[in-house]
Amino acid sequence: MGDNLKKILKTILPIALGVFLVWYWYSSTAEEERNQIFYYIKDANLFWVGISMVLGVLGHVSRAIRWNYLLQPLGYAPKLSNNVLIILMAYLTNLGIPRTGEILRATALTTYEKVPFEKGIGTIITERVIDVIMLFSIILVTLLWQTEIILGFLENVGIPFNKILLLIGSGILMLAAFFLFIKKSSHNFASKIKKFVKGLMDGVLSIFKMKNKWAFLAHTLFIWACYIGMLWVIKFTVPETIDLSLGQLMVAFVAGALAMMFTNGGIGLFPIAVSQALAIFGISKVSGDAFGWIMWIAQTLMVVVFGAISFLVLPLLNRNR
Repeated sequence: MGDNLKKILKTILPIALGVFLVWYWYSSTAEEERNQIFYYIKDANLFWVGISMVLGVLGHVSRAIRWNYLLQPLGYAPKLSNNVLIILMAYLTNLGIPRTGEILRATALTTYEKVPFEKGIGTIITERVIDVIMLFSIILVTLLWQTEIILGFLENVGIPFNKILLLIGSGILMLAAFFLFIKKSSHNFASKIKKFVKGLMDGVLSIFKMKNKWAFLAHTLFIWACYIGMLWVIKFTVPETIDLSLGQLMVAFVAGALAMMFTNGGIGLFPIAVSQALAIFGISKVSGDAFGWIMWIAQTLMVVVFGAISFLVLPLLNRNR
């Protein structure tokens, strides 16, 4: 009963948080500002919104190709069309229940391509590890790229540089102490952590042993370039954001990516996080909110439309399976 309750809470809480944030945004935004934001959203140039969605689809196609590079050493070569449809289905499923998309991917791969479930889920976990590494790399590059602006903003809101250094130093020491404890401890929790970290490392290192490692890395870079491109083209839909540089938009990208981790598909939190990031560069709340909502609507619409189509088309393409 306790485990079931935990699963239910893990499912409900991100959705509830997202709904609360939408309500909070709506109720805390003045009516005049809301009307202006809705005007920007309604008047958004559909050409750029469409380009953003196309980039998203291209990223998913590239992800499908990359997935085959992980499956080939295991002796499997699924049809690319099946991979693409399965991935789109998984992203749609994740909008409803977090992380169920990964289970669906592995299950669908077993159903239509006869890949054992445990092998399919293993490749998906490896993918996730690589994506987490890419995200943290982008965060680091962005922090180094926009250090002066970000530090200036933090000082303006009352967080001086010496406190930032103290916070970072404390974090590094706590992390080092934690891993030292994990390394020397024989506790069941420590063993699970060590096993998890070993699995991550094995997944990462396996990439460098595969036949198509350079193609795999090229597709990884392309996927994340598509994600960044999806956000970059949206700047042309709001007059005040047109002149933003790539470096400035990267700060918004990082804020949005982190927001996606805490709510289902970033509902509620994504537009707020992106707007707050753009405020660092002097973008007004109205324009920042409009930018965030247009971006979120575009990527969510892409997932819903193509995910729903994939649910219908995949069984039809595999009637003989």
